[in-house]
Amino acid sequence: MRFIHTGDWQIGMKAAHVGGAGEVVRKSRLQTLSRILELATEKRIDFILVSGDSFEDNGVDRILVQKVIDIIRISSIPIYIIPGNHDPLVPGSVWDYPSWRQADNLHILTKAEPLSIPGGTLFPCPLFEKHSRKDPTAWIRGVDGDGIRVGLAHGTVEGIPQDEPDYPIAQNAAEQGDLDYLAIGHWHSTVFYEDSSAHIRMAYSGTHETTKFGERDSGNILLVEIAEKGSPSNVTPFRTGALMWTLLEKEFRKSGDVSALLENVDEIPSPDSTLIQLHLTGLLPAAEHSELVQLRRVLESRFLYSRLETEGLRPSPEDEDWVAELPMGVLRETGRRLKDLADPGYSGIRPQAASPEIASRALLELYAVVSEVAE
Repeated sequence: MRFIHTGDWQIGMKAAHVGGAGEVVRKSRLQTLSRILELATEKRIDFILVSGDSFEDNGVDRILVQKVIDIIRISSIPIYIIPGNHDPLVPGSVWDYPSWRQADNLHILTKAEPLSIPGGTLFPCPLFEKHSRKDPTAWIRGVDGDGIRVGLAHGTVEGIPQDEPDYPIAQNAAEQGDLDYLAIGHWHSTVFYEDSSAHIRMAYSGTHETTKFGERDSGNILLVEIAEKGSPSNVTPFRTGALMWTLLEKEFRKSGDVSALLENVDEIPSPDSTLIQLHLTGLLPAAEHSELVQLRRVLESRFLYSRLETEGLRPSPEDEDWVAELPMGVLRETGRRLKDLADPGYSGIRPQAASPEIASRALLELYAVVSEVAE
């Protein structure tokens, strides 16, 4: 048995968190579906499992639903989909759309009952509501099924931090259900879970395209190969994500750190398909402020999307150039006052809400405005 495990496509995701790049992010999620089908043909797999959250929600534009159907129907490879918690099976859901019948190779699984598949039995666990404290895989235990036994579920494996249980799945759920493999969706990073013999028997494929900064290992699908009932699963991740989401954190400690960061940013490949977020902290010498401005310009002009967070930066308290280079008069006095307030060790009277972070940001912005006018 050879199949692809994928999930959490979340077609229709707004992607408002990346501003004008949102349209590219939304399109890439559709385009990558075609790449998955191409890979499935290349690898001669038997079928594809989609472990829920195919859509952002049940209110997505039906044109998007039709586009997904049009992509799927081109292939002859069987595709098995369960509704997830973003697109649960409820009246009026995306799964009621009549055009699903156009795709002969597509199977939308709406019942928790065994299903014969090439080489064995599939145990689907569709969701019928957005939140639940019930284990969606519990029904599988003790249920018969011929050949290789594969589960398809959507939920949270125990041990993942969360405010409250949300479709909880035990770490040994595959063993409890006598499954050779349990394909899980809901969390966007690729994660493997081993059984007592150190064999992978359940996994999150992660989303096929990254959805936000900080996702540990997303943009993948899994190729799963199982020789026979009871044999270990061979699970191989394949990168499918076309967009790169780069999150960098840098603390400035010495002179030259800004230049070094600028060089690192220059070396990032494929900037036109890269979304980048930089979080900067530490002390900034006045002499390197112009390089910080250059860094911002490079980010804004070169990358698909960029966000530069400088709230954690502070002017070097010993560097008098922050004040000396400001025009004499009100601006210089304002700069001197802000520089004092930017020092966490300042012992004078501190106006309400004038935290070191706010004062630092104000001084950096004042310096930037003055520098821009001077140019």
